[in-house]
Amino acid sequence: MHKSLILLSDIKVSHSKSAYALCFFSASIVLKWLAFFKDENKNFKDSPFLTTKILSEDNHSNKIWFAKHLSINLEFPFNISRGEIFDLDFISSEFKIGEFRLDSLCFDKETNSFVIIEYKKGSSYSVVDQGYSYLSVMLNNKSDFILEYNEKCSKNIKRGTINWSQSRIIFISPSFNTYQKNSVNFTDIPFELWEVKRYSNDTISLNSITPNSKESINKISNKNKSVINDVNKEVKVISQEELLSKSSQKIKDIWYNLEEKLIEGDFSDTRFNYKPGYNRFSMLNNKVICYFNFQKNKIKIDIIGGTIYQKNKFSKQFCELDDFKNLTTKRYKPWKDGTTKQLEYSISVTDVNQVQYVVDLIKQKYNSLS
Repeated sequence: MHKSLILLSDIKVSHSKSAYALCFFSASIVLKWLAFFKDENKNFKDSPFLTTKILSEDNHSNKIWFAKHLSINLEFPFNISRGEIFDLDFISSEFKIGEFRLDSLCFDKETNSFVIIEYKKGSSYSVVDQGYSYLSVMLNNKSDFILEYNEKCSKNIKRGTINWSQSRIIFISPSFNTYQKNSVNFTDIPFELWEVKRYSNDTISLNSITPNSKESINKISNKNKSVINDVNKEVKVISQEELLSKSSQKIKDIWYNLEEKLIEGDFSDTRFNYKPGYNRFSMLNNKVICYFNFQKNKIKIDIIGGTIYQKNKFSKQFCELDDFKNLTTKRYKPWKDGTTKQLEYSISVTDVNQVQYVVDLIKQKYNSLS
């Protein structure tokens, strides 16, 4: 699976599942943005990155001070209609807390947690030190973050509803050096690194730097060891091993077989998202394909067909599965508004012989999104 993020013109940024998107630039901003990213020798056709053409400005967008941190003295708009890049609600930019000023503060409604997004240029900074310092100041000033969210988003969330254990930092930069990449190569570090690239055909992509180590950050020595320990007492990174901890060996073996087919098969530009209690399989732009719930003697899989709105209007890329074996349970999950509903197909996997058929079902949904 390529670890790159697609940037689409319909990516949404400040809605119930939104963060921000690198699209809809005004003409003058496009020129300066393109001048900044010099990669003229890169042929887009040879690139594994998922990209999109830069489009015109969207007038109903919020402002995020991204360009400032890339040495472009411009503020430019991001489309906020319905974000999908990181599944976040945008709260505010340049949020000042203590001695720090956070580039973008967002909220993850899926986990009820805050997410800090930092835009970086250069390599003369420590990802680990800065990331843990930001998380530390967040955990020591929880009321300020809740107040910022309530004021900027006109909400009224309570302190007890926030899942602080899922707080995290997302770093975005034109490039990270080897030291910075290695510094986050741990299974339990609550950071994400994304490199932004520009190509000669006026396209931009985000590439995820994913850890491949099985080591814990707690095993290393660091001058900020006490800060790291304090943060890690409250912030928890969910792992696949934890999700499978209560499953039988048979179910684990079935999952490893299924996982291998999804990774090695024709499912490019996808990723697994480990959340408390489940594993979400999605496109890199976070459009959900399905959910995996690991139980002792089965894997429960919910494949998302799509959304049905009022007057029987269907969401884009709506998918009805061709389940010729009739192994799934089809259901319509109602939304809080009472009129909208989501189509889901549920299936329980208990035998390795089911795996290939399940992969074929998942592929149908994947094809509708790719």
